[in-house]
Amino acid sequence: MKKDITELYCCVEDFCRAVDDNFANRFLSNGKKPTRVPEIAHSEILTIILLYHKSPCKNFKAFYLCYLQLFYRSEFSKLPSYHRFIALKPRVLWYLALLLQWFCEQAKMTGTSYIDTSTIAVCHKKRISRNKVFNHLAEISKSTYGWFFGFKLHLVINEIGEIQALTLTKGNVDDRKPLPTLTKRLTGLLFGDKGYIKKELFEKLFDRGLKLVTKVKKGMKNALISLKTSVMD
Repeated sequence: MKKDITELYCCVEDFCRAVDDNFANRFLSNGKKPTRVPEIAHSEILTIILLYHKSPCKNFKAFYLCYLQLFYRSEFSKLPSYHRFIALKPRVLWYLALLLQWFCEQAKMTGTSYIDTSTIAVCHKKRISRNKVFNHLAEISKSTYGWFFGFKLHLVINEIGEIQALTLTKGNVDDRKPLPTLTKRLTGLLFGDKGYIKKELFEKLFDRGLKLVTKVKKGMKNALISLKTSVMD
């Protein structure tokens, strides 16, 4: 486990240095500089964020105050307080966004992909009417599990689990809307659920070499598909 975190940190550190060398000067500054320079580096903050998602912890506070302190205190000798770390997290947001993009670009184009959408609620549905978090960003919508207030994560992976594309939208965005952009690099077969059924969308993707495969709704005629497609569906 210690070896894994060392490899993860080295990878993140190299990535952050590459970003700083190639992109930092291209972004316009708002003229403000941090009044307090943290002792913990951006690469360490990003490593901790990524490490949380590999941990068994169900929330970040428990991970930071208990799990991280217990198992990785020696690796992060200059850990700030929990509240200070939360305040520092926005500083690495654009590193994280670029890292996600880089991971997507490294994914293999195998000719077989899967797409799905997951809801991200920002509060319990009983508190929707009085919630002010993500005001004007999150939206009310309904999924197969009921009403929610938040966002949708649209994800495309290949058959070996590598992320090929992803995007985040408001909760009320149709699952099919971001599909053409998400799949612009893909060809072959794309498997999805019934929520992606749309004749015009199927034809648009088919014309550029991508066949959308979904279950058939009641009353719909089943198109003739190959044996490989039938087995993998």
